[in-house]
Amino acid sequence: MSDIGQRRILVVEDESAIAESIEFVLRREGFGVALAANLREARERVTGCDLVVMDLMLPDGSGFDFLREIRAGGEMPIIVVTSRDDEPDRIAGLEAGADDYVTKPFSPREIVARVRAVLRRTSGARARAEGARPSTPGGLEIRTEERRASFDGVPIDLTRAEFDLLFTLHQGRGRVFSRQQLIEAIWGHGHVVGDRTIDGHVKAVRKKLAEAGAPEVLLSTVRGVGYRLEE
Repeated sequence: MSDIGQRRILVVEDESAIAESIEFVLRREGFGVALAANLREARERVTGCDLVVMDLMLPDGSGFDFLREIRAGGEMPIIVVTSRDDEPDRIAGLEAGADDYVTKPFSPREIVARVRAVLRRTSGARARAEGARPSTPGGLEIRTEERRASFDGVPIDLTRAEFDLLFTLHQGRGRVFSRQQLIEAIWGHGHVVGDRTIDGHVKAVRKKLAEAGAPEVLLSTVRGVGYRLEE
């Protein structure tokens, strides 16, 4: 990606007043901006963008569909903006691949701050991944550049958050990570995510590891503390 000031943000929002206020503050901060009022326009204008700020409730369909399309095609950062503020919807958005979640009403300046934070976080993760080499403890292979994992050659199909969780545990294998440490590693500091979300991701990763042939003890629970990937 280019410097932050040259990056292009796609804003997918059908309420024109909200879209224009976000556009105004982003352009004032030096970002390029593309606007889309529905899914059709979003699909047409996403190419060449560096980050997507998107509503989930759109006139021609669910933003979840577009979110999953983006995530299936690559690692473009996504910030979800929505009036849905209950925990199940937040969890659904994050598990579908969102990097951050903002509920209405919000300050446009908050959007700018979150855009910058997500770009810094995802750029840093990409740089670390590009400098890391694949390694194989006990048959588990993590290919950071491709964001792929396998066990004894059997591919493990992971979501973005699941891969980041497994990568974090793998980098510190043998070390116990608390739920809060894992939340910060996956979503960054200050992100409000419940412990149950981490427990759900661990459960999903553990199941996928088992389906690939990994022993149950590979990803262990340290009662009252957190989780550990065994050496």
